[in-house]
Amino acid sequence: MADSTAEYIQHHLTNLTYGQHPDGTWGFAHSAQETAAMGFMSINVDSMGWSITLGLVFCCLFRIAAVTATSGVPGGLQNMVEMVVEFIDETTQSIFEYKNDLIAPLALTIFVWVFLMNAMDLVPVDWIPMLAQAVGVSHMKVVPTTDPNITMAMAFSVFGLIIYYSIKCKGLVGFLKELSFHPFPSVWAIPVNFVLEFVTLIAKPLSLGLRLFGNMYAGEMIFILIALMFGAGAVFFVFAGVLQWAWAVFHVLIITLQAFIFAVLTIVYMAQAHETNEH
Repeated sequence: MADSTAEYIQHHLTNLTYGQHPDGTWGFAHSAQETAAMGFMSINVDSMGWSITLGLVFCCLFRIAAVTATSGVPGGLQNMVEMVVEFIDETTQSIFEYKNDLIAPLALTIFVWVFLMNAMDLVPVDWIPMLAQAVGVSHMKVVPTTDPNITMAMAFSVFGLIIYYSIKCKGLVGFLKELSFHPFPSVWAIPVNFVLEFVTLIAKPLSLGLRLFGNMYAGEMIFILIALMFGAGAVFFVFAGVLQWAWAVFHVLIITLQAFIFAVLTIVYMAQAHETNEH
């Protein structure tokens, strides 16, 4: 039972990975060991597929809402979209005091996209993997944000914008001076300042990506452990059903909160990038 339980958990936590095998051939990995052996020359097909699909769902929903928008009594989709847009816009205005038309759409995209990816955690853990196995696909992880490659890619994309706007708004010299003369405004403290500020700068993408990954991975693991209880007898079956429902209800808060935190921290970091001594 221990071996089957371990195999069940490992199977649900293993991505469908395509890459180069140690012998030089290309193909799908069929185990976690094969995935590890591929190293950098691989791609998690399920994470990429689901994240792109959910991004397209986001674009389509908002496009439909925009095309069908009416000044009369709005429909449910229009109400939902308007509520989300107004919420993110108000949040952005309360944090970001500068002129940049990119920030609010960026925050909106991050919030909705991350929410949709997180929401896949509410799909029962066996449904889609079992369907995938029925058509010959060995592994299928459906929650992209449980893959650190996805969360860190988004985090480093935001980090790239932080560096770009820091240099654009402060100038290269001003950006380097900020790293060298803060928090101690002394020439002798430049090495210490640079180390402290560089660590603070690098911590931004790490905090964004790893926080999201850690919370969603832990939530997925709990769903998997609850699913194991369904095969442990009638009493545990009933208890697992109640527990799964309760955790799903609570998890709605988690997936929303994690999307909101990612979007808000992005706005905060972008505001810091625009900040100058003249402001």
